[in-house]
This record gives sequence, C-alpha cells and structure tokens, in this order.
Amino acid sequence: MPPTDHPAWQALRRHRHDLDDMHMRDLFTRDPGRFERYHATVEDVLVDFSKHRIDDTTLALLLDLARQAGVPRMIEAMCTGERINRTEDRAVLHTALRYQGDAAIEVDGTDVMPEVRAVLARMRTFSDAVRDGTHAGRSGRAITDVVNIGIGGSDLGPKMVTTALAPYQHERLRSHFVSNVDPSDIGDVLRRVDPDTTLFLVASKTFTPQETMANANSARTWFVERTGDEAAVAQHFVAISTNAEAVAAFGIAPESTFGFWDWVGGRFSLWSAVGLPIMLAIGP
Repeated sequence: MPPTDHPAWQALRRHRHDLDDMHMRDLFTRDPGRFERYHATVEDVLVDFSKHRIDDTTLALLLDLARQAGVPRMIEAMCTGERINRTEDRAVLHTALRYQGDAAIEVDGTDVMPEVRAVLARMRTFSDAVRDGTHAGRSGRAITDVVNIGIGGSDLGPKMVTTALAPYQHERLRSHFVSNVDPSDIGDVLRRVDPDTTLFLVASKTFTPQETMANANSARTWFVERTGDEAAVAQHFVAISTNAEAVAAFGIAPESTFGFWDWVGGRFSLWSAVGLPIMLAIGP
C-alpha cells in the first residue's frame, strides 16, 4: 500500500471529500443509470456498489491507486504459487483450494491440483457417509454430534461458517467447537453428547499443539472410559493432519486422516480439510 502522502492516495481522499456531503438520493437523481454501471454479478452473487458515494472519477482513482500499489502483480504472484508469505517463506494458495477449473497451479514446479482434488473427493465421500448414516457409531447408531477440536485457523474459520449457515445444517447433526485449553470447554461439550453417536475431529497440521492435544486426549480418555472400547477410537475420531505417525499412535485410522499443505495458512484454511466440519454440517 502506498504511504498516505502518496499523490494517488491524496487525490482519492480529496475526491472522496467532495462527495461526502452528497445524499445517495441526489446521486441517483443525477445519474439514473447508476445501478447498471456500478454493480457486478459473479455466478449468482450480486455485488452492488451503487449505494456508496462513488462516481466514475472515484473508480478511476481507485484503479490507479491499485496499480501504483502493485496489486495486479501481487494477485498474479499469489495465484501462481510464489512465496508471498515472506515471514514463513511459503506460498499462499487458498485460491487453489477454491479453484474449480482444469489448469495446473504449481508450487516449486509441482502441480498441486491433483492432491487438492483427491483430498476434497475423500472429504466428500466421508461426509456423505456420515450424513446418510453409512458411517455410524460403534453401536450402529447414526452420528448425531460432531466435535471439532482445534485452535486458531483450525477452529475460527469452520466455526464462523458453520454458525453462519446454521439454518442449512443437517437436521440430525449438531456441531460443537472446542479450542480453549481450560477443561471446562471440552467438559461442557462432553456432558451434552453420547459417546456412541459422537464424532471427534482433531484438526492440527503437526498434531502437537498443547491446547489441541490436551483437549483431544481428554476426549479420547472420556470416550474409552465410557465405552470400554479402545478399538472404536478409529471409528469415532478423525484427524486433519499431516503427521501420520502421531495420528496412528493416537489410534486414528489412515482412511480417517485428511491432510493439507504448508501453503494453507491461518483463517483461510477453512477451504482445506480443516473445513470438514462445514462439509459435515451443510453438505459438500
């Protein structure tokens, strides 16, 4: 972003000030075709910016500012897998997770799309099985509660989307999210669920964070104590992780392990396997 004393930024501020005192009603009176020019449709999503204090000059100045700030170049760098995360020296490719086309998207010369499609397909198969009752609990009863155990991006994104889309949630499935290392957080959830009909999702790339693993181990201990069936951990626990060894030691089956990649980061990780609780709640 250019500094606030940059000429393009100053020009935009001056023009914005000129429009501050204008009422939206006056802008529409002066320009009856305003909506037709100041909206965009992306598939079925309507983006209406006609009801903001903008005009053609505003748009021209904004585009000029974006060009001077290098926005087009940064968009290209992100979408082609360059390492724009300078802090961790890695690509930022949540765009690949959302991509529905057939073109290759490469990181360090390797097309990541085949693996992305494979994981998403496995997620779809698993979520469909839970939702239609094919993947049931150890007693044969259908899953009724899904408990996501994670922290940061492995908690906030899925929790936000699942909460926002609650009206579309599967009528049998209830979603729960545990992130606080305080035992009262996991305890409150466990008091409300039945071990025979509960599915736990442990979301951690490394399967090592103290908060997540403390809660995961508490859930595992609770489950085994109440069912007396340690082998059933493989049926009731799912891992969203890349640490296959730690996942296996926990008792989770390989077919119930969903991986993701180091170019998946933070809040945007909800588009990866971290978004499995969303898929379970509202469908693929």
